[in-house]
Amino acid sequence: MGRALAALAASVAVTACAVAAVVVGRRLRSRRKWGRVVGVLRELEENCETTVGRLKQVVDAMAVEMHAGLASEGGSKLKMLLTYIDNLPNGSEKETYYALDLGGTNFRVLRVQLGGRRSSILSNNVERQPIPQDLMTGTGEDLFDFIASSLKEFVDREEDGPKTSLDRRRDLGFTFSFPVKQTSVSSGILIKWTKGFSIADMVGREVVGCLEEAMARQGLNMKVAALVNDTVGTLAVGHYHDPDTVAAVIIGTGTNACYLERTDAIIKCQGLPTTTGNMVVNMEWGNFWTSHLPRTAYDIDLDADSPNPNDQGFEKMISGMYLGDIVRRVILRISQESDIFGPVSDRLFVPFILRTPLMAAMHEDDSPELTTVGRILRDELEIPDVPLKVRKLVVKVCDVITRRAARLAAAGIAGILKKIGRDGSGGITGGRRSDSKMKRTVVAIEGSLYTSYTMFREYLQEALAEILGEEVSQHVVLKVTEDGSGIGAALLAASYSSDSVDRVQLL
Repeated sequence: MGRALAALAASVAVTACAVAAVVVGRRLRSRRKWGRVVGVLRELEENCETTVGRLKQVVDAMAVEMHAGLASEGGSKLKMLLTYIDNLPNGSEKETYYALDLGGTNFRVLRVQLGGRRSSILSNNVERQPIPQDLMTGTGEDLFDFIASSLKEFVDREEDGPKTSLDRRRDLGFTFSFPVKQTSVSSGILIKWTKGFSIADMVGREVVGCLEEAMARQGLNMKVAALVNDTVGTLAVGHYHDPDTVAAVIIGTGTNACYLERTDAIIKCQGLPTTTGNMVVNMEWGNFWTSHLPRTAYDIDLDADSPNPNDQGFEKMISGMYLGDIVRRVILRISQESDIFGPVSDRLFVPFILRTPLMAAMHEDDSPELTTVGRILRDELEIPDVPLKVRKLVVKVCDVITRRAARLAAAGIAGILKKIGRDGSGGITGGRRSDSKMKRTVVAIEGSLYTSYTMFREYLQEALAEILGEEVSQHVVLKVTEDGSGIGAALLAASYSSDSVDRVQLL
């Protein structure tokens, strides 16, 4: 009996030891697995680091590139395009103006009634219309005839019949969001089509003339007073509401910036006749690049896989088109390094399947169980049953990528302020900044990444204050504007409607 009990005890002990060994082995493997995941995350954080010192290096590089782009054509990654706009809306504009916004597969026409006082937009009527697919690859005449016909119908409805459209000339602001070499405030030559358009007979032609010929064929008495892009329109809206607005930034699906520059600083085109001594410069800052930007292996792979490698480097790090896909690439790497997400989902190999609005929703999920994170991983990436610990890891990845993007965007804005002497560096007296010399400076901002993504907006504002310092940052205002491509174009049509306004033209 005693021997039997001893044997049983020994057997139980062996079994217990075996079970313990299995448990310990699993824990060790789990720790090693999680250690690899933590290693990937730590590497990401280190490579995305945006210390104030590093951001100030980006600021300096931005200002230097701006100088170079103003000095000569092709002298910088920044195109620093002249817009020939030297007369921004100031609130005195009256009467009714129209805008045409052509920038994709839809176009918009707007009628804006102005009351002659700052921020006095009495009414704003908008109509959106799709462009038939065949017109996107047909002839320029067919495209502009279609647009002019739709514009005439809109004018007739708004102004009670066709007689008005013949009797009284109206001024139009034309937002044309394609690469154009502008030759005056109301003329520009199409460089190339993008966004699915391919109309060969339009490349190299002056686009405003084509539109005005089509309007004349429709019997529409209307003249294009200003040819603009959406960023310049945002600056116009900002300046109309606040005269201290000196720059505009769009941070949405794409990104760009423009600002008001002294004409004597535009070395590549000296002797420009302007009425104000200033001109709006379209930076095309999405193409900015410097070695000080914190680039990761994920950025390099994204760029290599894109249709435009080695192009738009800044945009690929800060804009809504790309942030979600960077996060997807990080999640894919973690899935390949460990099995914390289970088997690697085929969906993780699909570029841009994780759109930035979905990434933002995960980042800002404040539910105790991170249910939004779980739902998006399940529904969009086909990764089911993700534990809470792993969901928190995903939120952290979103945070790292978003924080880097927002802080780099802030550095870009600070670079503009440095270039025009609004960063406080020009107001130093006896080693201390003098508040009396600091001007109130407003930057108009448009785009869903800033307006709709709270964490992005807060990170950007925080970084700008860190870069400028408390004394200077209190003089800088980031002000949200709306519909630069529509209302902004109409406001610029108003600014350039009078025959008394001198037009700046490339000779």
